[in-house]
Amino acid sequence: MIVRDDVVPARAEPAGSQRTLLEERLQRARQGLARPAERGTSIPRRTGGGEIPLSFAQERLWFLDQLEPASPVYNVCQAVRLQGTLDANLLEKSINAIIARHEPLRTNFITSEGRAVQVIAPSRTLTLNVVDLSAWRDGTAEEELQRCVKEQARQPFDFSRDLLIRVLLVRTSPTEHTLLLTMHHIISDGWSIGLLFRELTLLYTAYCSNETPNLAELPIQFADFVQWERENLQGPVLEKLLAYWRTQLGGALPILELPVDHPRSLAPMSRGAAQSVLLPRPLTQALKSLGQQEGATLFMTLLAAFQVLLHRWTGQEDIVVGSVVAGRRKVELEKLIGFFVNTLVFRGDLSGNPTFRELLARIRETSLGALAHQDVPFERVVKELRPDRTVSRNPLFQVMFVLQNAPMAPTELPRLVVEPIDVDTGTTKFDLTLSMLEQPQGLRAAFEFNADLFEPGTISRFLGCFQTLLESIVAAPEQRILRLPLLTPAERHQVLGGWN
Repeated sequence: MIVRDDVVPARAEPAGSQRTLLEERLQRARQGLARPAERGTSIPRRTGGGEIPLSFAQERLWFLDQLEPASPVYNVCQAVRLQGTLDANLLEKSINAIIARHEPLRTNFITSEGRAVQVIAPSRTLTLNVVDLSAWRDGTAEEELQRCVKEQARQPFDFSRDLLIRVLLVRTSPTEHTLLLTMHHIISDGWSIGLLFRELTLLYTAYCSNETPNLAELPIQFADFVQWERENLQGPVLEKLLAYWRTQLGGALPILELPVDHPRSLAPMSRGAAQSVLLPRPLTQALKSLGQQEGATLFMTLLAAFQVLLHRWTGQEDIVVGSVVAGRRKVELEKLIGFFVNTLVFRGDLSGNPTFRELLARIRETSLGALAHQDVPFERVVKELRPDRTVSRNPLFQVMFVLQNAPMAPTELPRLVVEPIDVDTGTTKFDLTLSMLEQPQGLRAAFEFNADLFEPGTISRFLGCFQTLLESIVAAPEQRILRLPLLTPAERHQVLGGWN
């Protein structure tokens, strides 16, 4: 999936140059663009031989893999159900053509003279792993399918030897298959998965018709970006970016004390689960309309609401939430498979019991500031701030918010109906992650949670509170945040009357 912010026009009230300035800032935030001169600067192909370092983002995943070498937490998975006539040989041929086209898919990571480097193989060949369950009974076949998918998704990678992409094809009948794609995050991200499936569509369609695939040559490769990043992100440019984050996140950052059901262990905790709810389309439209009135994006509106919820749960007024941006601010990067996504930190000031409109104005300003300084990798920010580290907590923030309003485009394959399906890896990276996905029916809100800390019933109540809070916000955005209801009238009656 492609993770990006949505944008609506600025509200009508600002006049003249003030309105124009706000619209320009929102447009830059949406597109993730630097100044025009910077965007026009091309990334050249790398020159010379020698060892290829890791990108700043890759270095952190390398470090985490050294701490937990058998962890599947950073596996990136996508599954689709294929109904119709499938040619498995042509599917395998198509995937190998993509591996030949994108260097990260045939890259390994080793230690050379004490530092991690990339090793790009001239060629690698993937053998499609096919599991045939067509002879199994219906109920047992579905159960075995889920077991195979979960097992494959949780299988760790060996950075130094493995092909860091795996493909599993499970046949449940002659005309029904499930395709699971698993890559390690160090070579991929959500945008990359969308690219891979688009190229798979073009290649498989061409091979089925005995035609030559029409894919334009890639202008650069991921290793070219790494060299460019190392050469450009230093000196005054880096210092200016870091100065913003030192100001924004300097000092002792608060630890979000969520109301957990179980005490936190000192050991790493990554056992995860998820729950979701579909918010009705009228509520989605009302949230967009409110953002438009306030000159804010849907991302900013939902982030503000989530921070209100965290404030109400914890009583804390200084709320730190992580989120992600695509990290592809150069046009050359838009067609590359690789690990470009960057993590940003959004710090919310909820002091003084503001109205939601007032809070949204604060969140809008901090969001624009963060997006304007997104080029510094999260790993470099962490290194600069040197937060206290423990294996049971993430540095800087413990909760994540993601808006996915550009899901993977439907894949169309000859003689096949393709349907994306969810993959439960049973892992999580944070205490709590709120992911919101725009669908035709409305917004789907999903909480991925640390199952060692929370019981499913608690998360179910959190989801209910969040939906009620959103409904309260659109009904009365001028209401102060401590007075916004979290319970429906029936729930309030049960709490105040029935239980007492």
